[in-house]
Amino acid sequence: MMGTQSAPAQLFYDFDLEDHVPANHMLREIDRFLDIDGMRAKVQPFYSHLGRPSIDPELIVRMLVIGYVMGIRSERRLCDEVHLNLAYRWFCRLGLDGKVPNHSTFSKYRHGKFRESDLLRHVFEATVERCLKENLVSGEGFAVDASLIPADANKTRSLPASEWNADVARKVGSRAAREYLDTLDDAAFGAASPSQPKFVARSDPAAQWTRAEESRPYFAYATNYLIDTENSLIMDVEATRAIRQAEVGA
Repeated sequence: MMGTQSAPAQLFYDFDLEDHVPANHMLREIDRFLDIDGMRAKVQPFYSHLGRPSIDPELIVRMLVIGYVMGIRSERRLCDEVHLNLAYRWFCRLGLDGKVPNHSTFSKYRHGKFRESDLLRHVFEATVERCLKENLVSGEGFAVDASLIPADANKTRSLPASEWNADVARKVGSRAAREYLDTLDDAAFGAASPSQPKFVARSDPAAQWTRAEESRPYFAYATNYLIDTENSLIMDVEATRAIRQAEVGA
C-alpha cells in the first residue's frame, strides 16, 4: 500500500534546536574555539548611549564567519541562508524566532563601526592567539603568497588611466575614491608602482586592472597570506593592489 506524506496542523510544537544540529557539524567545531570575548567592549565607544538598541555586533560577526567558511559571498544570500538553515540559526544564537538582519546592515557595519574600530582584525588576532594556546603553530616553517580577489568594479564604467584625474575623484566624493586618495603614499596601494594601469575603475580606483594566467583581465585586489606550514594556519594577512611590487613589499 502506497503511503502519503502530510503535515497535520498543530497549535504547539515541542522542538529543540540543539537536537537538530549534528554533533559533527563544522559549525559546532568552530563554535568551540571562536573567541570573541571583549568584542562588545571594543566597539562600545562607537555607539551612542541614546536611542534604541542596535543589532548585536556578535550576530554580525557570526554571520560573516558562516559566509566565509561556507563560501557564501553574497550578503543577500547569506541572510536568506541563515533564515532557512537550522544549523546557521543555532550558530548565530537566533533560535527559531530570531530575526535575521537585513543584508544592507552588513555594509553599514563593515564600512562603519567595524572599520573604525578595527574589530575584524581584533577577531582575527584573537583566533590566532587561540591557535597558539592550542599548540597548533610550530613556528618553524612559514610560507607567504598572494591570491587575486575580484573587485566589485565594472569594466564598462571604467576610464583609461590617462583620463583619470585625482582632483575630479575628490569632487565625486565616493567612499572608495576617498580611501584610495588617502593611500596614494602607501607602499601597498598608490605608491606601490609609478606605472599606471591600462584602466581605472570610477567606483573603486584602488582596484588594479590585471589578469591571472589564462584569464581575461579584470579589476582585482591581492590578499597576501602568511601561513604556518605545520597545520596550514593563516598567521597574518595584508591586502594590497594586485601588482608584483606591492606583493613583494607585503
